[in-house]
Amino acid sequence: MITGFAALGAGLAALGAGIGIGSIGSKAMEAIARQPEATGDIRGAMIVASALVEGAALAAIVISFLVAGAGAGAQ
Repeated sequence: MITGFAALGAGLAALGAGIGIGSIGSKAMEAIARQPEATGDIRGAMIVASALVEGAALAAIVISFLVAGAGAGAQ
């Protein structure tokens, strides 16, 4: 049962990261379209924000796998 919840948590973390990075990319493209001279600054901020979202999602996935492993060992 715990492994099922852990798998669900990993899936939700991956889904949330995908939505978050897609939103970052979308807003960055809108910003570049409105102000093309700031492309470099916007791109840099977009890459940093995407890396932070990806790092948080990876941490959530790793934690869910650790919980699944601990739950499987306890049963």
